[in-house]
Amino acid sequence: MSNQTYYVHPSSFVDDGVTIGEGTKIWHFSHIQSGSQIGAGVSIGQNVNIGNNVRIGNHVKIQNNVSVYEGVELEDFVFCGPSMVFTNVLNPRSEFPQRGATFYHKTLVKKSASIGANATIVCGHSIGRYALIAAGAVVTRDVPDFALVAGVPGKIVGWVCQRGHRLQFGSTGVGKCGQPECGEYRKNGEIVEQVGE
Repeated sequence: MSNQTYYVHPSSFVDDGVTIGEGTKIWHFSHIQSGSQIGAGVSIGQNVNIGNNVRIGNHVKIQNNVSVYEGVELEDFVFCGPSMVFTNVLNPRSEFPQRGATFYHKTLVKKSASIGANATIVCGHSIGRYALIAAGAVVTRDVPDFALVAGVPGKIVGWVCQRGHRLQFGSTGVGKCGQPECGEYRKNGEIVEQVGE
């Protein structure tokens, strides 16, 4: 009888040397490559590839058709929408391959950030806590905490609360989203912080 504390669908492959946390579920046709560390309570959808040595936090949701390449790190509660794209090389050439960690530009997606369907994250950048990347956006720069990014290339078009609702800021720089459970936020340029955090 197995004492395995996570679920892997029979059509998926988990290489040797992978760590998987309790309650994690890996669905159809996915591949988890060697050296990866996956936290507890993670949901990995259909046709997902997790590259070598990738670190994924707890309670992350990775929807169908996403590849998380080596050099990408996802902190706790990150959401990756269907078919969104990570990269790890800035100037790829088939003729001149760049394989191995020394060529990869790091990407960090911080706690509770969400990336919409079909968005692209150009490598070498960080996405801040609770940031929301709109569907189809192309991220080409660092994204601050609580930012709402949309377009090609991605631009900050607003700010969101922890729950993803749009924030409205007054002349004092204090804003709310209208949901009583969220409290207040303070904005100074591209820095947004939850009041009392």
